[in-house]
Amino acid sequence: MALPSPINVTPSALDHIKALLDSRGKPSAGIRLGVRSKGCSGLSYTLEYADDESGFDEIVQLDDGVKLMIDPKAIMFVLGTEMDYSVDTMEEGFVFRNPNEKGRCGCGESFHV
Repeated sequence: MALPSPINVTPSALDHIKALLDSRGKPSAGIRLGVRSKGCSGLSYTLEYADDESGFDEIVQLDDGVKLMIDPKAIMFVLGTEMDYSVDTMEEGFVFRNPNEKGRCGCGESFHV
């Protein structure tokens, strides 16, 4: 029996990840998701191109062979999160709906659990 994925990636987010990887101009192993200390609430999500897989990353195999690698230091902060990509009149970007969040700063740049 397969374990549930630690994160749910919406079709919109997957499409944008594929577009980013296609436009990079060099091969990538996937996209790496992490968290870092930032902002007034404490933590911020990070995304970066992954040139290779770390033996410690949690690998989420998405459609079309796309891989989302979750940094081992971030896994406990993102379990159960939905990653979406949103476009509206004022902003465009990845949106993280995390059931573990206890609060966000006023500008929405950081969160705490």
